Amino acid sequence: MGRQLAVQLARHGCHLALSDVNESGLAETQVLARQANRAIRISVRTLDVSDRKAVFDWADATAREHGKVNLIFNNAGVGLSSTAEATKIEDFTWLMNINFWGIVHGTQAFLPHLKESRDGHIINVSSLFGLLAVPGTSAYHAAKFAVRGYTESLRQELDMMKYGVSATCVHPGGIKTAIAQNARTDESMAALGIDPRTSKEKFSKNLITSAEQASATILKSVQNNKRRVLVGWDAIVLDKVQRLFPAAYAVIVGMILRRTYNR
Repeated sequence: MGRQLAVQLARHGCHLALSDVNESGLAETQVLARQANRAIRISVRTLDVSDRKAVFDWADATAREHGKVNLIFNNAGVGLSSTAEATKIEDFTWLMNINFWGIVHGTQAFLPHLKESRDGHIINVSSLFGLLAVPGTSAYHAAKFAVRGYTESLRQELDMMKYGVSATCVHPGGIKTAIAQNARTDESMAALGIDPRTSKEKFSKNLITSAEQASATILKSVQNNKRRVLVGWDAIVLDKVQRLFPAAYAVIVGMILRRTYNR
């Protein structure tokens, strides 16, 4: 999804500062963005968003190299499947450092530069799983619910302070990316009736929205200064279900899970 955001922003004529922990993946994104628009400036940096100092250094370097900063997309994320009881603290910490603290680091590092531009926007990616919960992903929910609360509070502060900066929280449903295949999976999932050996493949069948579609939805919502973005029909429908049945929605989630993992 981050790659598609870069490509579509390039088509819109935006100069880009790209980062990724995966050096080869970053190089591929740079090539695609350059092919989309050869007239823009592109800078790249291999970056681990859990490293607070590295993120702040990157933000300062981006402002120096590009002159100003108008948009920051905090999009890095990893997955973890495990029962709450069995979740290893090192796995929990790994996930939170990327999925939550990476968002905080990016926001705090770039906000001063966005304020200086007087025309800025922070886009923080939560998840459908920041709106409702399912079994086996408690650590992921902890991070994504936290991102939601953090960003909604941030948006209110920015509205009150009138810096010329706004914020949007993004809640994607099932997006066709590699996050599921790259997730860590614990053997404890078997206790939920989910085979850890096949769970990634079966879960991937629920990824119904392309990264290109998701990115276009996000950019349109940012242009319209939306507070919250639901990406994909699954996110739209399940958000409605959760709000209509805040306690009973778990029954529907259970039906979906049984259908997913028993086929």
